[in-house]
Amino acid sequence: MKVPIESSFVSPAVTLRACFESIDRTGRGIVLVVDEARCLIGTISDGDLRRGILSGVSLSISAGAFLSQTYPDGQVPITAPQDASSSDVLRLMAEKGVRQIPIMNEQGVVVDLVVIDGLLPEAMAPMGAVVMAGGAGTRLMPLTEQMPKPMLPVGDRPLLELIVDQLKAAQIEQLTITTHYKSDQIKDHFGDGKKFGIDISYVEEESPLGTAGGLNLLAKKPENPMLVLNGDILTQLDFRALFDFHREHGADLTVSVSKYDVEVPFGVVDCTGAQVTRLQEKPVYDFFVNAGIYLLEPTVFEYVPADKCNMTDLVDILIAEGKKVIGFPIIEYWLDIGRREEYEQAQNDVNGLEKRL
Repeated sequence: MKVPIESSFVSPAVTLRACFESIDRTGRGIVLVVDEARCLIGTISDGDLRRGILSGVSLSISAGAFLSQTYPDGQVPITAPQDASSSDVLRLMAEKGVRQIPIMNEQGVVVDLVVIDGLLPEAMAPMGAVVMAGGAGTRLMPLTEQMPKPMLPVGDRPLLELIVDQLKAAQIEQLTITTHYKSDQIKDHFGDGKKFGIDISYVEEESPLGTAGGLNLLAKKPENPMLVLNGDILTQLDFRALFDFHREHGADLTVSVSKYDVEVPFGVVDCTGAQVTRLQEKPVYDFFVNAGIYLLEPTVFEYVPADKCNMTDLVDILIAEGKKVIGFPIIEYWLDIGRREEYEQAQNDVNGLEKRL
């Protein structure tokens, strides 16, 4: 069923958070900022929002303010006339490097929005996935004494089953699960993946190889970008948005990142020599932390060391080799279930998330 064009309209007064919610709801990857007459003021894509976050933009500012900051010289949005053919629109997309184009009538009113996936379904390139599920989950003992961490129930299903459902929803057809600790439980539950609608194979690590070392054990090296994620993550991340961002930036490896706030429980004093220049009472600092979700180009696999290797090591190697490593900020829900408190948080959160997982 075609999504009404009005569902992608937003007022310049709404927040960027509301813009993201609209993008997430429609699945078009963009919102159209319009005035009361439906005339186009500007466009804000999923990628625009995430780049804004990386540069320190708050999701609480208005769409109009964001457009003013992003395009201070009044850049005109890329549009096509109502009588443009599909081939004309595709040619314009290729020329401008965009995936969505608003369609305008002679009065300058938005009448449609063309998304490349609707014209070229094959534009959604195939993507495989690897889930790292071999860890012993020692920080969650005694819960993990009898089962591997990815098989811990979150709600009424194992965490790994929620991840598998997400991958299937992202049109990922082939999944490899790396295993080590109590691997039989994972293999017995998922088998070849047929009952879950996805082709599943396994890589058994005789000894733990780190978060990247198991990639060397894949039966064959990938020919397309490979999604790699830890098996202890509960998230609503749009994997296709990650893929689009990765491709748009021509990255070799993309690291998903999440904002993490640290509150200092004391007043922080800034000094220049003996001179006090500022006193901040219990300041909060925010950082981007590794979210344990990566997208790798096939060429990256050449750089994975033959022995034990963590993703952090691989990132360092790629940076030293001059490869392009970028960050993809997660706006969606994300939780790393590494400790008992996070596991309890997941149980509280999952009912609200289940309809999206």
